[in-house]
Amino acid sequence: MTLARDERIASDIGAYLDARERTSLLRFITCGSVDDGKSTLIGRLLYESQLVFEDHLAALEADSKRIGTQGGDLDFALLVDGLAAEREQGITIDVAHRFFTTEKRKFIVADTPGHEQYTRNMVTGASTADLAVILVDARKGVLTQTRRHSYLVSLLGIRKVVVAVNKLDLVGYSEDVFKRIESEYRAFAAEIRLTDIVCIPVSALRGDNIVAASSETPWYRGPTLLGHLEAVEVEGEARDRPFRMPVQWVNRPDHDFRGYCGTIVGGTVRTGQPVQVLPSGHHSRIARITTYDGDLDEAVVDQSVTLVLEDELDVSRGDVLCDVDRASQVADQFEARVIWMHEREMLPGRPYLMKIGPMTVGATLSRPKYKVNVNTLEHLAATTLELNEIGVCSLRLDQAVPFDPYDENRDMGGFIIIDRFTNATLGAGLLNFALRRADSVQRQSMDVDKGARAVLNGHRPCAIWFTGLSGAGKSTISNLVEKRLHALGAHTYLLDGDNVRLGLNSDLGFTAADRVENIRRVAEVTKLMVDAGLIVLVSFISPFAAERRFARELLEVGEFCEVFVDAPLDVVEARDPKGLYRKRRRGELVNLTGVDSPYEVPEHPEIRIDTVNVDPSVAAEMVVDQLRVMDVLP
Repeated sequence: MTLARDERIASDIGAYLDARERTSLLRFITCGSVDDGKSTLIGRLLYESQLVFEDHLAALEADSKRIGTQGGDLDFALLVDGLAAEREQGITIDVAHRFFTTEKRKFIVADTPGHEQYTRNMVTGASTADLAVILVDARKGVLTQTRRHSYLVSLLGIRKVVVAVNKLDLVGYSEDVFKRIESEYRAFAAEIRLTDIVCIPVSALRGDNIVAASSETPWYRGPTLLGHLEAVEVEGEARDRPFRMPVQWVNRPDHDFRGYCGTIVGGTVRTGQPVQVLPSGHHSRIARITTYDGDLDEAVVDQSVTLVLEDELDVSRGDVLCDVDRASQVADQFEARVIWMHEREMLPGRPYLMKIGPMTVGATLSRPKYKVNVNTLEHLAATTLELNEIGVCSLRLDQAVPFDPYDENRDMGGFIIIDRFTNATLGAGLLNFALRRADSVQRQSMDVDKGARAVLNGHRPCAIWFTGLSGAGKSTISNLVEKRLHALGAHTYLLDGDNVRLGLNSDLGFTAADRVENIRRVAEVTKLMVDAGLIVLVSFISPFAAERRFARELLEVGEFCEVFVDAPLDVVEARDPKGLYRKRRRGELVNLTGVDSPYEVPEHPEIRIDTVNVDPSVAAEMVVDQLRVMDVLP
């Protein structure tokens, strides 16, 4: 701390703390390529601002001698790089957040990793930032990762950028080098709509132009890094936007109080203000704005409050309170920009979960319209998205949600994609706009329904889903089951994998994405046939549990019977009725399930048939008996 600050604290601690409370907050990230000096820059900022406690400084001195990279001198990166793996490798892997404050402003800085495989961490750090500090090594200039991070910064709605041309001491503080890098960067930035850019020549290691102007760069007349961070204006924009507050919790401590808790993500709300509740569309007025410290007349963006309405309305978690005149939209189909963040590729048509604000809903992504080459900004054809790839897809939800386009409100238009089984985060996305194609299509009610057809047929409809490796015996058993049902007078249809691929799905190959689409289409056809009152036998390898679960969830309870036709790989290879395994061994076939493409074994099938020990005719009777247990057959 400075002497002046010490004296002010001693004279009036209350006034000092009150002034700190009213100080504005700036959230910013540092990003760039590997070894550009991001952690060193933040460490130097903390040190030069006299914001490192004595015990931390002592630890820094000890760590610098033991594991530092500066020959025993202070290694400021160690103030930020907390993971053991980062210290051992000298790189940043995780997103390290640090809070610090100066006389003029409070800061939260996220030090994001530079390696390409950790781009997803950078997206996490940038999602809440107001400003980005992009470091460029003066010796290397603008690199691929510099462009990637700049594109992501633009994509994620950060409009204010500081380009810190670092390690200028290693190029003799050359003005020409700095000007060349600045010119190259500004040219690229203009292509991705980044225009609010400040370029600063710095040496994070030596402290040049970090806090104080450097005598080594007399040709530079701009602000220091800290000076710019303290002065840059980022507030006001969110307050001018329409009012938005997603409801995170309905507070009912007793019968006399019902409040809706949440954080305001746009605009301002006042007592007496008319509001609309989405997606229901109901209107009311704000009766009270309550907080832990008491009631308020007004609340603004980023404040966490409890709002009480004048009317008793049915408002739930995930609903949005918003301006009446400038309300959010409500839709269930969108165009979205998607950043894929997982080693497993995006599979179009696969059921995922999507979290948007407090809501979690079911979602499927279409085949990408295109993916983006971040170096050239070229739009490339794509069938899926791999790790760190960015593309534009159509998105379909299982229910309508309130939203604003991401470019208008980051909180209302940003989402993440989650795996339904593991809960792993797979990707992040930004809503562009709603697709109005659904407005032209409405479900038509029919007088003759599934129940009426079942009465006419004399049995309940059902889907019998046979799954297993090629050669396990699915086609043989399903054929025998249909013959048995036909003899009993049941109305049936058999969908066999090869037959469907000769017609409906003849355009699909055998990649993971194509396999997902193959089963998605078959599941939808199965749903229609079950609605027609039939017993539908579906014989497909259907290797992925997610798609089998999707098919089950399309039907009502009691209408789906999963039959796992089980045989070890060595047995099906010996049988090899279609010669597929022989072709694979000769190198004539790829993506064969069970060999070089995965098969996910069913965990809880209604029936498991061991075709090594069970005769096909016996297996067929097992299936028919199960239909009687399920009350499908009389």
